[in-house]
Amino acid sequence: MVRETRLSPAGFIYPLFICPGEGVRKEVRSMPGVFNLSIDEAVKEVAEVKALGIPSIILFGLPEKKDVVATGAWADEGIVQQATRAIKRAVPEVLVMGDVCLCEYMSHGHCGIVKKLEGHSSSKAAEGEYEIVNDPSVELLAKTALSQARAGVDIIAPSDMMDGRVGAIRSILDKNGFENTPILAYAAKFASGFYGPFREAADSAPAFGDRRAYQMDPANIREAMREIEMDLAEGADMIMVKPAIAYLDVIAEARRRFDVPLAAYQVSGEYAMIKAAAQNGWIDHDRVMLESLLSIQRAGASMVLTYFAKEAARLLA
Repeated sequence: MVRETRLSPAGFIYPLFICPGEGVRKEVRSMPGVFNLSIDEAVKEVAEVKALGIPSIILFGLPEKKDVVATGAWADEGIVQQATRAIKRAVPEVLVMGDVCLCEYMSHGHCGIVKKLEGHSSSKAAEGEYEIVNDPSVELLAKTALSQARAGVDIIAPSDMMDGRVGAIRSILDKNGFENTPILAYAAKFASGFYGPFREAADSAPAFGDRRAYQMDPANIREAMREIEMDLAEGADMIMVKPAIAYLDVIAEARRRFDVPLAAYQVSGEYAMIKAAAQNGWIDHDRVMLESLLSIQRAGASMVLTYFAKEAARLLA
């Protein structure tokens, strides 16, 4: 009766990895219970999600082909666009979020366009002689957001951390009649070591270098607040902190400062550690799973993106 924080499936967002083909349900080796799904299988999964009381999903795409301009991200017949239309036909009540990033669609695995630095051969890229070009990358991100909105995505969620991308997305959506499509900004996304299993699931590991040039330093909470302020000033309707468990202080500070809907992403590494420890008999899986989700919500996140959504919803029921 006096419990201060209560978990509910209504606060969960379930991530799905959509791949080409038909009848595909391929388990991710480092994430037991998580699958690469073809569109037909994803539709079945979403129906189950809805039946469990989970109101929303977020889609990540694995394209058939990759290139250096992330064509699969913004093409009208991209994998996420096709999946959105199929899901909306079959389970229209579910809120579909679209992850807007380029890494899964780039042949080099980075979140933006890569430019070779002057005076270096292309072979030097593997040694770090390159840069991510911000403004041309933002143009592709805006195209991706518009393409997803046209396909029926309900909430646009840019996760790239390029400067100015929220403003560019808000502008292109408004100009094309999507003034009421909200933006959930990955506003404080840290350059974390907890993303490893996701990169297997989404086939998005960088071919060279890393993402510390555009994702945040894990040491910086004040910078995180500035990043959130900038995204809100550009038109973000909701904000997200990623990862979650190692950044509960960031979530709590964001909740204290900003009176907008706040999400947190319990990322792949957090999920995989709990799964691995439970499989080895070192922890009680269900108890630790629920405790981890409770801690994220207690810190201030009203929405939690989690691969545990279905398992937690069944237990809470």
